[in-house]
Amino acid sequence: MIEFDSVTKRYPDGTMAVDGLSVTAPSHRITVFVGPSGCGKTTSLRMINRMIDPTEGRITIDGEDVSTQPPALLRRSIGYVIQHGGLFPHRTVLDNVATVPVLSGTTRRAARAAALDLLDRVGLSSELGDRYPAQLSGGQQQRVGVARALAADPPVLLMDEPFSAVDPVVREDLQNELLRLQADLAKTIVMVTHDIDEAIKLGDRVAVFAAGGRIAQYDTPEDLLANPADGFVRGFVGRDRGYRGLSFADASEVPVAPVGTEIEGLTLLRDADGRPTAWRGPAGEWPVSGTFTVGDSVRRVADLVLLSPASAAVRVDGAGRADGIVGHARLAAYVRDRQLALLENGEPV
Repeated sequence: MIEFDSVTKRYPDGTMAVDGLSVTAPSHRITVFVGPSGCGKTTSLRMINRMIDPTEGRITIDGEDVSTQPPALLRRSIGYVIQHGGLFPHRTVLDNVATVPVLSGTTRRAARAAALDLLDRVGLSSELGDRYPAQLSGGQQQRVGVARALAADPPVLLMDEPFSAVDPVVREDLQNELLRLQADLAKTIVMVTHDIDEAIKLGDRVAVFAAGGRIAQYDTPEDLLANPADGFVRGFVGRDRGYRGLSFADASEVPVAPVGTEIEGLTLLRDADGRPTAWRGPAGEWPVSGTFTVGDSVRRVADLVLLSPASAAVRVDGAGRADGIVGHARLAAYVRDRQLALLENGEPV
């Protein structure tokens, strides 16, 4: 657990970077700091590993004041991931990953062997171990950066906009990879981002920073979307917060029509194994834009409905066989009924 107790950072010229920050990042969870540029979120992150020292207040990790620990030793016990990976360009991938264990006394051979296992854990081929950072793609470099941060098996991992420098497709892959790793490793993670969608997707708790280094709201993603604390948070989260809120609704609750149902004049075609292949109508055939399963969110269903030429999403089973269709009318009725049920129960929507 990481605790900020009335932490303030004021620079000599009077600039207030962080103003009386008191917040707790729970153990084994992902806490995301999000907000506009210059609001103090990165400064707050860097005070955890003493890259910046606070002017006032105290930061503790599992009850121990970080200011009592030598900065170099503290940083070796905390994983740190930044934009562009922050890799040493003159070292191979394996030696980059092995850096902290070697500094901590592990033999180079043992550290390199462990680094190979870490490459596999973050989804990289061991064949990349002998390459240099310049020979990797941006996404690969970020994965190496995560592997290096995990090399000493730190209980705490700090991530400063780690995925902002890669394209959207790679970014989504890296986000999913982080969630997979966290499910296995259960680290205490504090992450900085300016992207509210990324914060909502990754965070167990989200701290929205406002100008002047103050927290406007600290909440679960669901509550942040459902009940913004003030006009600033409402504007930052965006007008489509209701749509984002569908990320937390389970697609298994959405009623489906039989796969043979005609929607918008189109019918679903399937191969011999029952897998969806195309939509057919009087004017021809169109590809299926994607499918969903009972484990997906209602937001994914809505995305598929919007993208589909039939204005419908196809549900598939574990073998990829189509087992139901959700048209726009059925989806709209479900969302309406869900909102009414929340209102009747006195819950924010």
